[in-house]
Amino acid sequence: MDDRTTESYGRGRSRGGASYVFDHLREEILSLQLAPGSVLSRLELQERFELSSTPIRDALMRLQEEGLVDIFPQHATVVSPINVDHARQAQFLRRSVELELVNVLAQAPDAGLVEQLRSLIRQQTAFAELREHEAFSRADHAFHHQMYIAAKVGNLWHLIRRQSGHIDRLRRLNLPVEGKMREIIAAHTAIVDAIAGGSPQEAQEALRGHLSQSLGLINVLREKHPGYFKP
Repeated sequence: MDDRTTESYGRGRSRGGASYVFDHLREEILSLQLAPGSVLSRLELQERFELSSTPIRDALMRLQEEGLVDIFPQHATVVSPINVDHARQAQFLRRSVELELVNVLAQAPDAGLVEQLRSLIRQQTAFAELREHEAFSRADHAFHHQMYIAAKVGNLWHLIRRQSGHIDRLRRLNLPVEGKMREIIAAHTAIVDAIAGGSPQEAQEALRGHLSQSLGLINVLREKHPGYFKP
């Protein structure tokens, strides 16, 4: 392998390594495994992921762009607190897109899509019974993602996800609340029933209620987890 090939390989591994670190840390932040206020040591991350400083730095900068960490030069990198204003904006964006999404899907019901969505609801039901919060959350995202794919706007899902770090953490904080998972399952079922029945208005009403729940509990969550929120 000549010097140019070695250099190219190094750059490729660095870029791939940064994405790998970013994905892992992002998931740990959104799941609250890395809680707001957690300090991220670059040296410890280098050891953990067996990578040099460059991909670690690049991954942290990407997390900063999404508002998930605060970088204090020459001092520390800290998982950011939940910013309620950012959560509200992300909620507004997602609700606006998905209201049109379910409207489109309900105007032309597809039996294959309906069965896929019902299958994901069955998975969520099983995870709820086991109180498997992380698996439930992944199935929740898969449910919504599948609708974007069916409407042929899959790239919008990834765009919205990049804006949703604060609202996703708020939802995750709310998930263990008694009855919350059953509430989500009921909402998903109502959305699918409306799509299957070719009822755009009912689908939109069910979705609007579904995506408005988490913000209603902010004061309760602030009292239980005061250190998790931006003052």
